[in-house]
Amino acid sequence: MKISSAQVTAGILAGGEGRRLGGADKGWYEVAGRPLIEHTLARVRPQAGGIVISANRSLSRYRSLGYTVHGDDTDEYRGPLAGIASMLEVAVTPYVLIVPVDTPMLPLDLVARLADAMKPNIDLAVARTPDSLHPLHALMRRSLLGDVRAALFFGRRRVTEWQQQTARVPVDWPDGEDFVNINRAQDAEALVDRL
Repeated sequence: MKISSAQVTAGILAGGEGRRLGGADKGWYEVAGRPLIEHTLARVRPQAGGIVISANRSLSRYRSLGYTVHGDDTDEYRGPLAGIASMLEVAVTPYVLIVPVDTPMLPLDLVARLADAMKPNIDLAVARTPDSLHPLHALMRRSLLGDVRAALFFGRRRVTEWQQQTARVPVDWPDGEDFVNINRAQDAEALVDRL
């Protein structure tokens, strides 16, 4: 089963609260002189046929980047599963790559490796490193939208809880370097020389 980049929309989750960064909008938090959204776009743009951003603030600023931006349909913060639902709604490709905005060193072969793991009986491929499963670094079928909506309707908010009910396959990376995320200023400082 061959999946081309043209069949994939990259969905960037940029709606976090940024509490450990003093409430900053993570997408616009600068690391090595560039906002995280620019680092993320540079990594996913070559891997996908389209891009959509899920955000709950700075919507016009994100739209100025030239991509589809989908805001939350409520003032209440509903978490990343709601962001995933919004991106599946607007995607026009059969597959959607989900990534958070705060991992600026995403693998440049993320889509290729996750796509290779997709089989007719698999709906979701998720990155895994020796220390952790990375549920927000996943390739999924757009047809999962109904399942995500149902999970939200029944009060589920955690992506990991929803994914456990899905036909998924983990895809292994040898270490977690490519998936290091920015939660605190110290995290950003540690990556400056590597970006």
